[in-house]
Amino acid sequence: MVARGQGTAGCRWWFAALFAVAALIPEEVSAQSTDPMFAPPRPPAPIGSPAPPPAVGLVTPGSPTVVTPPVAAPPAGAVPAAPAPPPAAQSSLVVPPGQVALMVSARFGRDPPAIPGALHWRVYADKPDANGVFRVIKEDRAASPTFVLPPGGYVVDVSFGLANLAKRVQLRADTVREIFEIAAGGARFEGRVGDSRIPAGQISFDVYPGSQFEPGDKRPMARDVATGELVLLPEGTYYVVSNYGDGNAVMRSDIRVQAGKLTDVTINHRAAVITLKLVTERGGEALANTAWSVLTPGGDVIKESIGAFPRVILAE
Repeated sequence: MVARGQGTAGCRWWFAALFAVAALIPEEVSAQSTDPMFAPPRPPAPIGSPAPPPAVGLVTPGSPTVVTPPVAAPPAGAVPAAPAPPPAAQSSLVVPPGQVALMVSARFGRDPPAIPGALHWRVYADKPDANGVFRVIKEDRAASPTFVLPPGGYVVDVSFGLANLAKRVQLRADTVREIFEIAAGGARFEGRVGDSRIPAGQISFDVYPGSQFEPGDKRPMARDVATGELVLLPEGTYYVVSNYGDGNAVMRSDIRVQAGKLTDVTINHRAAVITLKLVTERGGEALANTAWSVLTPGGDVIKESIGAFPRVILAE
């Protein structure tokens, strides 16, 4: 049995830490590959706009999720605690003799503010060991850690989502302070058909570097990104492949990620959900164990299934 279906739509930018999300300011944009019916993406809002909603995911393996619980009101009659002293007064770093302190932090570029979280720091020896391996000496996930190390040369690497930066440092006697400028931002995705939001379980997104119009095969930087997941990317141009269902409802859209900004991308699909049913007569019961093949006009297979009520999502 060969069934051909066609339908129309109904009426209708991790973080790994919430602290990092608060530094990325959202602005919703609408992405549609090259269809002139849809407005081009608007640039994200500058830093200083209202904070975005909480992030729900981060495409960075091993990154923790930090959740800040609500602060309960003190009981009646309780004496409020004294305000915490500034960080410098809370603890003073004691550097043992023969060691040097290395203080590191990161920011979204030359001018924007410091990155407050979702960072992974690694300190390597600047020379390989006997096996030719650059050994990790220390690592930390704090926003502004301090490493106490023997004098010598090191390579410090910091990653922020899919963006990272490495720098050589030389420790002698005095404390060394290094600021890493990571030009990176975030992107979140969702799909719609008309005015209706596509449920999260029915759509996924793949992110590729560069523009869809550039020649050559490219490897995805992130695959199977779910609706609402936050992807941290180096500043630049990317294209997103949106897969609605497992049929032929696929859209491609170019996006621009800006440093220190969170871009919300909405990809509009022109597709519909179709349910197929084989009966022996009008109004009759569906026949079980029916084999279905949905083909393009040229004969290419879009989807095959077996069942009484197969459900397929097809592009218009």
